[in-house]
Amino acid sequence: MAGLLRKLLPKRFRKQGLTIPVVRLHGTIMAGGSRFRPALNLASVAPLLEKAFSTKGAPAVAISINSPGGSPVQSRLIYQRIRDLAEEKKKRVLVFVEDVAASGGYMIALAGDEIIADPTSIVGSIGVVSGGFGFVELLQKIGVERRVYTAGSNKVMLDPFQPEKERDVEFLKSLQLEIHEIFISMVKARRGHLLAGTPDIFSGLFWTGRRGQELGLVDSLGDMRGELQKRFGEKIELKLVSASRGLFGLRQPGASLTGDLAGHFAQQALGGLAEVAEEKALWGRYGL
Repeated sequence: MAGLLRKLLPKRFRKQGLTIPVVRLHGTIMAGGSRFRPALNLASVAPLLEKAFSTKGAPAVAISINSPGGSPVQSRLIYQRIRDLAEEKKKRVLVFVEDVAASGGYMIALAGDEIIADPTSIVGSIGVVSGGFGFVELLQKIGVERRVYTAGSNKVMLDPFQPEKERDVEFLKSLQLEIHEIFISMVKARRGHLLAGTPDIFSGLFWTGRRGQELGLVDSLGDMRGELQKRFGEKIELKLVSASRGLFGLRQPGASLTGDLAGHFAQQALGGLAEVAEEKALWGRYGL
């Protein structure tokens, strides 16, 4: 309604200054999600990105990132969607790092034409990690016999209820190395001419925004409003692009919640404990 009223006003009474759309990409990166526990993935952010890049008259899109990482697949899909829209709509992408843009979060940040961080932000962690839990002795202690039947000798590879096998771990590490090489190639393609010649950059280490600037992982230090005002004028309007809301005001997620609610919550309570622990561990690694 406000937008319609502005259009009806004569030009001399309309607010002057550019409108820059802002997209917030905050949280751990993983497939799935629900209304009650949203996840950062392509399905959940694609509509926001489409809205932002479709803003008429905006020379740039500002993206705020605060993520410790997660799924490399979803990270790369979000990165690619940002780059595709930037080229299609001919808009510049300015990425602003808040607390952390590490691992998959930094992979998404690479989509920016420029990366701006706070001096105390955490950036980097260019590596690949897989985590899990082992319950080898648990079933025996509680008197439960587990029965698994497979066709294919590797279908129970890395089963948490069986002793770890060296060949299974070696296979997993070979996959990690391949994904790491893809990550490294993305960093070099987007920022190779800016990177400092230090072997630690691709080791999985992470740094403050200030040190990240010295290493070439970050272009400059600053905050979103101040930086955009310097570039586009003090009368600039920042417009946060948010998800559409459903009947009861709940934001529509990338994946819908269907079926019996009680059953769903019971399943989430039982099956989500390890996932929550993994998520907390991701944030905890950076002191958050």
